Amino acid sequence: MPLSTAEAAFHAAYDALLARWPAGTDELDVPTPYGTTRVHAFGAEDAPPLLLLHGGGATGTVWFRTAEALGAGHRILAVDILGDTGRSVPAGLPLRNPADLMAWLDALLDALGLSRVHLLAHSYGAWIALTYALHSAHRVDRMVLLDPTQCFGGFRPAFLLRSLPVLVRPTAARALAFLERETAGTDTDPEWKRLYALAAEASAGRRRPVVGRRPDASPLRAPLLVLLAGRSAVHRAADVEARARRAVPHAQVETLPQLSHFALPTAIPAEALDRIGAFLK
Repeated sequence: MPLSTAEAAFHAAYDALLARWPAGTDELDVPTPYGTTRVHAFGAEDAPPLLLLHGGGATGTVWFRTAEALGAGHRILAVDILGDTGRSVPAGLPLRNPADLMAWLDALLDALGLSRVHLLAHSYGAWIALTYALHSAHRVDRMVLLDPTQCFGGFRPAFLLRSLPVLVRPTAARALAFLERETAGTDTDPEWKRLYALAAEASAGRRRPVVGRRPDASPLRAPLLVLLAGRSAVHRAADVEARARRAVPHAQVETLPQLSHFALPTAIPAEALDRIGAFLK
C-alpha cells in the first residue's frame, strides 16, 4: 500500500535523524509474539547492554547524542516502543494492558539474547522502565529515568489542557506549535522536533500506546538515578523530586535547571551524559 504524504514525510525525517547516529549503528527488526520491534543498536556486542526507551511520540531515533556519548562503554539498544510511533510493527498477540507490555519487553530481551540490562528512559518510556524494573527485577541492573511521568507524580492540569488539541486532532503544524512552546529557550534539536510533529500526523488514529496506573516504586531495589527537568511544564520538578526520594530512599535525584521536559534527551548537556555514564559504571 503506498504511503500517504504525511507518512512519506515522517519516514524521510526518521531517516534524516538516523543519519546522525554514530557510524556502525545497526538497524534490527526483532520478532516477538506481539510484533516486530525496531531497535537501533550501536557499540560492541559484548559490552554491557543499555536499553533505551523513548518518550511518547519521540521514536528511538531521539537518542543519537546519547548513543555517541555512551556507546564506547555500552551496547546501545534504542527501541521504537511497540504501539507508539516509529517502525515497530504490531502483529500477533495484542498489546492491551501493562501486563502485555511487560511480556513484550521480556520477549524482546529474550530475542536479543539478554538476561540483564541497564535501562535509560524518558517520560512515557520512564513509566515503562520503572514498571518493568518492578515486574522483572532480576533482569534490571541499573536504571536512569529522565523527567519521568506517571512514576512519582501526575501531570499538571494546564499541561494536559495544552496537549489535548494535539491528541484529539493531530496535525504536524499543531504538534510543532505545541512543541515549540514546550521547548522555548532550550537547544532542543530542530530535526527531532520536525520528526515529532510529522509523527503526530502520520500516526493519527493508529497510535495505540499502552498506559496504566502509577506504580508503587517502594519495592524497587535496582540502583536508580533520576534526572529532572527544572523547567518542565509537565509537572513541578521539586514535587517529583520529593516524592521520588520518599518512595525510593536509595535513589540519586538531581535536577537539570535549564531543561524543559521535551528538551530531553536531544538537549541534555555533556556533563549530564557524563554523570549517567559514571552512574552506569
